[in-house]
Amino acid sequence: MNSFYELIKHRRSIRNYLPQAIEEEKIRLITNAALMSPSSKRNNGWEFLVVDQKATLQKMSDCRPHGSQFLINAPLAILVLGNPAKSDVWHLDCAIASTFIQLQAEDLGLGSCWIQVLNRQKDETTTAEQYLKQFLQIPEELHILSIIAIGYKDETKTPLEEEKLQHEKIHFNTF
Repeated sequence: MNSFYELIKHRRSIRNYLPQAIEEEKIRLITNAALMSPSSKRNNGWEFLVVDQKATLQKMSDCRPHGSQFLINAPLAILVLGNPAKSDVWHLDCAIASTFIQLQAEDLGLGSCWIQVLNRQKDETTTAEQYLKQFLQIPEELHILSIIAIGYKDETKTPLEEEKLQHEKIHFNTF
């Protein structure tokens, strides 16, 4: 891909991964991209937990009743966490960082998929965040916005079709 526009057109949520480890250099580039993401007042209230242990990924895949099970086959996941004491818009800063992670992964030829953790339940009595914090030793002051699953793609999806974009949602000068 030779342009940012082509990159975002081809980036799709990938939930099936090849059983191939991701090279350290690619992980470094992805985490550097996360650290370069903008944050409000440059507070950098985000933190990132990189997980590549199969047993931990398997346990993480049970954090929600739907939408996280594919983690069991991902070779890598990055939890995007924020600290409300550092930023009142930590969740927005973390959303931007999550997007940077996904775009960098795509640029490296990897697939990714966002798993929402904030405001999601594991079951009737436990939030997804509470469940994950129990075994990942995440400090209490941090909150988890998302998990980004990453791996070599084991599925092919067509690029987004420009003719299907909702241009009616674009307004100029007034609504």
